[in-house]
Amino acid sequence: MTFVHDGIAQLREQQQSLPAHDLSALLAALRASAAQRDRDGGHAAQEKQWIADAGLLTLAVPREFGGAGARWSEIYDVVRELARVDSALAHLLGFTCLQVVSIDLWGSPRQRERYLRGTVEHRWWWGNAVNPLDTRLVASATPDGGYLLDGQKGFCSGTRGSQMMTVSAQDPASGKTIFAAVPTTRDGIAVHDDWNPIGQRQTDSGSVSFTRVRIEPYEILERPDTPHASLRTLISQQVLTNLFVGLAQGALDEARAYVNQHGRPWISAGVAKATDDPYLIQRFGEMHLQTVSAQALATRAAQALDQAWQQGPSLDADSRARVALATSEAKIVAQRAALELGEQLFDACGARATHAPLALDRFWRNARVHTLHDPLDYRVRDVGRYALSGTLPEVSLYT
Repeated sequence: MTFVHDGIAQLREQQQSLPAHDLSALLAALRASAAQRDRDGGHAAQEKQWIADAGLLTLAVPREFGGAGARWSEIYDVVRELARVDSALAHLLGFTCLQVVSIDLWGSPRQRERYLRGTVEHRWWWGNAVNPLDTRLVASATPDGGYLLDGQKGFCSGTRGSQMMTVSAQDPASGKTIFAAVPTTRDGIAVHDDWNPIGQRQTDSGSVSFTRVRIEPYEILERPDTPHASLRTLISQQVLTNLFVGLAQGALDEARAYVNQHGRPWISAGVAKATDDPYLIQRFGEMHLQTVSAQALATRAAQALDQAWQQGPSLDADSRARVALATSEAKIVAQRAALELGEQLFDACGARATHAPLALDRFWRNARVHTLHDPLDYRVRDVGRYALSGTLPEVSLYT
């Protein structure tokens, strides 16, 4: 993606709106402020408004409800491009698409009409409180078929500043997990500003408390136990995969720009320019190979997902499992590329690139935080089982 002229970078200071659907202008503006916002943390309200103005919140909404109806491969291209310049905001967009598809997969016809069309008409950002490993949120059934929620959820990405959110809670009476879509501003919901990690600092991923929060019967989502409905998990994992690809590409972009502008050849290189140093050329070759390998596998996985998605309810378990395998293959390579290029950036650029205001370490920090989402070893195990015995991955919370 080629960035537009430097004047676009002044939009943030001028508090202007970006032209609708101008992705190049959006990327340029986000890149211009990324380092400072990484240092500041907090909530990127203006930048999220730009993303909404660019028409990106409706990418995953089917056309029948007024959305873009984009293929997953197209959506992930956008997520990847955003992650090259700002992986935190790419995360927010990817997770909004994920909550939208939760409605699309699990919602009734009335719920799909209500929430998907509402996303288009009101340009809703969606947050979530569905962390499956956090079971502190309890749902108590009410006589009319609704629920009352009490408790807390952590790692609630995108909830701060959102208009809608998906929620999961445990019903101890039935042993079921309850899923619902509710307004973030509902009485009894408290979104806490307690997200302060080393990376991904603007993903609004703090905790959310629920005190006697009313869930109406029409807000409850019924999750079918079918291969097609379980694609949501793989959609989520491919959001993360493309965040990693974008981070690797962004680290390479920044390294290239820095070396071309500020690079100096090593004293033993025997060349006049850093870009003629044979060892530096070798390093950039290796970095490039890692990024194109990660991108190729991510694209392959997205295409497999597109094919499975188009099958709808007729998707069988074997076909779904092959998408899961492709997703794990891509995520493993992309995760490694993001971490390694975040480190290799400094080997390529040298000591002066550690100047703190440049915040070039944000690529590694952002990758390090997100690569802890689930253990990579278990993905390698799944791939190894397939390579050794042809056993495909089983459906789980992360596959």
